[in-house]
Amino acid sequence: MTAGITIDLADPVPPYEQIRRQLSSLITVGVLAPGSRLPTVRSLAADLGIAAGTVARAYKELEQSGLIESRRRNGTVVVGPPAVPNGQAGADAAVIAAVDRLIRTARAAGLRDDTLIDLVRGRLTSKLEP
Repeated sequence: MTAGITIDLADPVPPYEQIRRQLSSLITVGVLAPGSRLPTVRSLAADLGIAAGTVARAYKELEQSGLIESRRRNGTVVVGPPAVPNGQAGADAAVIAAVDRLIRTARAAGLRDDTLIDLVRGRLTSKLEP
């Protein structure tokens, strides 16, 4: 499970937020399906070499957003991606397809993944009209 989760200590984004973002993305695109069990807080923290409280905070925020649920005997499981309003599921699929095309184009152009993410983040924060 930790193969998909990485922490960049040089990144100004706090480690708990890096974990939250990565898990949220994996759940939203369906890589982590509803019912999937997440590692325990302690095991993920040990695998990543960070404090257990950091992972616990990420899990708490994911639980508050309705993406995961902590169950006493079953551990922490994925509940599912956020519910989409009626008629929007096709739009989500179209966006995922567009993102996949963007990734393929960026890789063909030799862009590194972190550069692509920075580019998208920068464009999101600019004031683009819908």
